[in-house]
Amino acid sequence: MTPYAPQPTTTNPDNDAVTTMLSTLIDTHQFEPSQIKTDNESLLHWGKDWTKHFAPAPSAIVFPKTTEQVQAIVLLANEHHVVLTPSGGRTGLSAGAVAADGEIVVSFDKMNQIGQFYPADRMVEIEAGVVTEQLQQFAESKDLYYPVDFASAGSSQIGGNIGTNAGGIKVIRYGMTRQWIMGLTVVTGKGDILHLNRGMIKNATGYDLRQLFIGSEGTLGFVTHAQIKLERQPQDLNVMVLGMDSFNDVMNVLSAFQAKIDLTAFEFFDAVAVDKLMAHGQVQEPFESRTKFYTLLEFEAPYEPIMDKAMGIFEHCMEQGWVVDGVMSQSLAQAEELWKLREYISETISVFTPYKNDVSVLISHVPEFIAEIDHIVASNYPDFEVCWFGHIGDGNLHLNILKPENMSKDDFFAECQVVNKYVFETVEKYNGSVSAEHGVGMTKKPYLHYSRSQTEMDYLKQIKHVFDPNNIMNRGKIFDM
Repeated sequence: MTPYAPQPTTTNPDNDAVTTMLSTLIDTHQFEPSQIKTDNESLLHWGKDWTKHFAPAPSAIVFPKTTEQVQAIVLLANEHHVVLTPSGGRTGLSAGAVAADGEIVVSFDKMNQIGQFYPADRMVEIEAGVVTEQLQQFAESKDLYYPVDFASAGSSQIGGNIGTNAGGIKVIRYGMTRQWIMGLTVVTGKGDILHLNRGMIKNATGYDLRQLFIGSEGTLGFVTHAQIKLERQPQDLNVMVLGMDSFNDVMNVLSAFQAKIDLTAFEFFDAVAVDKLMAHGQVQEPFESRTKFYTLLEFEAPYEPIMDKAMGIFEHCMEQGWVVDGVMSQSLAQAEELWKLREYISETISVFTPYKNDVSVLISHVPEFIAEIDHIVASNYPDFEVCWFGHIGDGNLHLNILKPENMSKDDFFAECQVVNKYVFETVEKYNGSVSAEHGVGMTKKPYLHYSRSQTEMDYLKQIKHVFDPNNIMNRGKIFDM
């Protein structure tokens, strides 16, 4: 199988142009030699993300330390017709940070400082290379909370989270990354430095360009600093894991709890995920019964009446026959153990080389959507094992098709790309999204038309041209110009 590859509008950059550009950075813009890497090991390391569809092939890696140094890189790239690819924690799942065509990678590893904190505003200024967990720990040190959370929090960087509008496990209560960005400093594809919104809650002065850069995957420009809103810390979080034999019962349980309690998470996984987790041996069975579907829900219970209400809802769900069995945490340690049932799934199934789809539909459509996708996969690929999990409380589903042991990776990916057509036609039928939280990058680019009309695409390309007229910023990601 030949993987889908971007069609660049020009050939790889001239080696002399790259060499001249790198020399100029050192001679004119105070770059230290340690801020530039061209050895093969570094090119392979910083030229890729977590996807395995494209081989990294950058020309060099540069590590700016300031917004002005990022600006110098962009201006020189325009002058020498060199394409730039941003690199954060490289945890992406759509090849949005893969440099596969001779690009210069701009890594934000050295822009990792937390700046001024504004207590009255519950806001902090950070550089783009700050790791998500680092921001969470800073918030905790101020008795506050940064709620955007996911399995890669220990390595993903905020700049990358902004570039993909990352979601995670708390979206049902706290929303996506977009909800927490109060201001941005960006370097556009033309090399202009823009300070967008400057942290204000109320600002009615025309177009909010900040929102264009959130989710743009570095195709309009590079985020260098962000002003991040923080929240009060949740109090007395409790976790329940419930087992059900019907997906309709999953939705009944969601409705029952949401009607009376503000949930901070409502996660879903199936029996295949639990089978793989148990075989891996890192987590314990949640309860004796084995069921077809499982939900993990989390809520704050700082007061006894809330806990009484939660137990009443659980008992009602049992009486209705929606829940077969369940367990609730009795301590913080038990809550963390129960969370492992959800958080360890991706790592556990990685040995099966899963073909991942990250899709979303309206919550109301989820049962019918899952039933149709299950039928498509079972009808066309009866030998393929399917593992479902996701953020069911916000309509985001992760479909993982697991590679049979006796099948090569290339043959498996080729077969999965065939089934993609049927999957995304179903997404289109329900007016859903082919990428709920992982971005488009290169892996989802061929399927973007299932979620975006041609007229929308034309507008997107015109916006791209305004900010990046020479098409040097993360070329080949989201769409081709």
